[in-house]
Parts: sequence; structure tokens; C-alpha cells
Amino acid sequence: MTQPRANSAGRVLFASLIGTTIEFFDFYIYATAAVLVFPALFFPNADPTTAMLQSLATFAVAFFARPLGSAVFGHFGDRVGRKATLVAALLTMGLSTVAIGFLPTYAQIGVLAPALLALCRFGQGLGLGGEWGGAVLLATENAPPGKRAWFGMFPQLGAPLGFLLSSGTFLALTHFLSNEDFTTWGWRIPFIASSLLVFIGLYVRLRITETPSFAKAIERNERVEVPMFTLFREHSRTLVLGTVIALTVFVVFYLMTVFALSWGTSSLGYSRETFLQLQMISMVFFALTIPLSAVLADRYGRRITLMVVAALTMIFGLAFEPLFVANDPMACLLFLILGLSIMGLGYGPLGTMLSELFPTSVRYTGASLTFNLAGIFGASLAPYAATWLATEFGIAAVGGYMAVAAGLSLFALSKTPETQYRED
Repeated sequence: MTQPRANSAGRVLFASLIGTTIEFFDFYIYATAAVLVFPALFFPNADPTTAMLQSLATFAVAFFARPLGSAVFGHFGDRVGRKATLVAALLTMGLSTVAIGFLPTYAQIGVLAPALLALCRFGQGLGLGGEWGGAVLLATENAPPGKRAWFGMFPQLGAPLGFLLSSGTFLALTHFLSNEDFTTWGWRIPFIASSLLVFIGLYVRLRITETPSFAKAIERNERVEVPMFTLFREHSRTLVLGTVIALTVFVVFYLMTVFALSWGTSSLGYSRETFLQLQMISMVFFALTIPLSAVLADRYGRRITLMVVAALTMIFGLAFEPLFVANDPMACLLFLILGLSIMGLGYGPLGTMLSELFPTSVRYTGASLTFNLAGIFGASLAPYAATWLATEFGIAAVGGYMAVAAGLSLFALSKTPETQYRED
């Protein structure tokens, strides 16, 4: 009698989706709070612009922690296995997020408050550095032939779902609490409540078994002693190209979320509630274009799909000035929908392609590090740089910044072979 597969498709896809949804929920509630409340609570002695920039600087800390998370969790993911490493990454991210909800403010403990905030943010980045790559491998290494991009897009759906959940939480708090209550204690609720989501994620993750690809790697004795060393020694060119390929999606996403929220609620005069509503509507389009892009990538290839998206991103850069303006919510909504739809088309097949670039023995480390190095160059400084560009040169300069990033990704894709038909 034939034994059934230990991991059913439904269990694998749900485990990969729920984990990244939780991780990105935790990540985005920080991004939202960094714009809405952290400047006043943790950097009160600075002028409003400087306080905002300081708050965004702590936001950037996580992106520099993510490659370290890739190295640490990637090592154990490639040596010990995907399942145990995914559980550890989720715990690291979750505990760091809950701790933020209990932090004292600058008024209570002085300069130690922003230092502790940065430390917790570092922990968030460390956990996410190990989470994303493992979730993608959990999906793609269990995928049937011809369906790797489809399976690989489920972890990617965690990004819009996590954003919708975090924005919806802040929107509800804004609606039901006064500004004073929200600033005093209401902002802590999403951070503390994330502990419930972590328990759900742990329960699901602990019920899965190891991926077939990693099990085969053990049977064939393909594991290497130090995956990071092997990665840099034998796959450094691939690492660089993959990082540049992933650059655009980070720039687009954080310009359309963190920067847009900051600029829209300050310089353009939109209320916090209105702009969060506009972002939530546009995030639905982000979620819808992810599965569409996966279908295209499985049919036509990952490389050509991402090249078309990079070209569209360059064109979209021209839309910043005419669409992202004050006192026109419909134009602003169109701007956000276009940007996040393009983001979804690029983000859907990205995880699959990055995982396919590397052999099983270093795949967890390679895919994670590539993705998170792109986070440093594409996302960590994007809100900060865009705020400076918009202040000094106008909003059109921010569109130019996006177009340049897309051009770099397009060049890297032109130097990378198609990965669709690669075997383990």
C-alpha cells in the first residue's frame, strides 16, 4: 500500500502563507507606528522633520539585521532543516514585536527608550531575515512539476495580507480611540496582540514535515559544512545578480507604503484615516496581481515576466508628479493602485526565481541573503532618501529614483539565465 505524502499541498501552502502573514504584520505595524507615533514618543526633543527622519532611521535598522538573520538561520536551514529553522525565526520575530508593545517612552526613561526601540527593531529584522527564505523553500520544494511559481507565490501573499491586517488594526484604533488615547497607549495594542498570531503560526509550523528536496540532499550527502562560505566562494556572481534583480520590488513597495504615508499625511495634508483607507484599497490590487504573476511566470518564465515588470516600473516613475498630489483622493488612489499592482506583478515570482538560482545545499542561505541584501539597498534607505529628494527637488525626483532602481534590475535580469526548468 502506497504511503501518502507527509505534507499535503494544503498544509504546506497554509504553513508558508500564515508564517509570512504574521511576519509581515509584525513588520508593518512597526512601519506604521514609525510614521504616526514614534517621532513624538521616542524623539520628542527634535523638530518634526528631524524626529521623523530619526524614526525612519530606526525603521532602517531591521534591514541591516536581515542579512545577519539570513546567515544565522540560513546556516541551520541548510544544515539542520527547513522546519526547525522556520519555527526559530518566527519566535525571534514575534518576541521582538511583543517587546516593543511594552517599551517605556522617552518621557519615562530618556535616551534609553530609542536605544531599546532600535534593539527590538533589530530583533524583528533578524527574525524576518530567516523567515522569508524558509517559507519560500517550504512552498517551492514541495511543489509539483510546472507549479513552482504558483506554490512560491503563497508566501508572497503574506506581504499584502499582513499589510491589510496591520493597517486595518491601526485604522480601527484611529476610529475608536481619541488621538490622545491612541498616542498614550492605543498604539501598543497591535504589538502585544501579535503574540496570538505567533501561537497560531507555531502550531501550524510544528505540524509540517521536512521538504522532499532537503531530505534528498541528506540522502545524497550534499550538505556543506558552512553554507555561507560555499555561497560566497562558488555563487558570488549569482548572489550579486539576484540582489540587483530584487532591488526594484523593495524600492517600489516602501515608496508606496512608508514614504507615501509619511508624505501624504504631512506635506500633502491627507488625514491619517483617509490615507490608510486609500492604501488598504490599493493593497487589494497588490494581493490580486501576485497570483496573476505566478501564472505568467509558470507559463512564460520567471525572467521574461520580471523584465516586463521592470520596464513598467520605469514608466510608472513618470506618474509620481501628476498623480501624487494634495486634495485629490481619486488621483492618489489611482497612483497607489498602479504602483502596488506593478509591485505585485514583480513580487509574485521573485521568491521562486531567487530560490531556483541556488542548489539545495546553499538554497536557504542564498535565497535569504539575496532577498535581504536587496532589502538593505532597496528598502532600508528608501523612505529616508525619498523624503529628502521630495523636499529638495520635488516629488518627480522620487519617481526618477524608482526608475533608476528598475533600470538596474532590468540590466541584472538581462545577465541572468531563465531558471524555470532547473532541477534540484
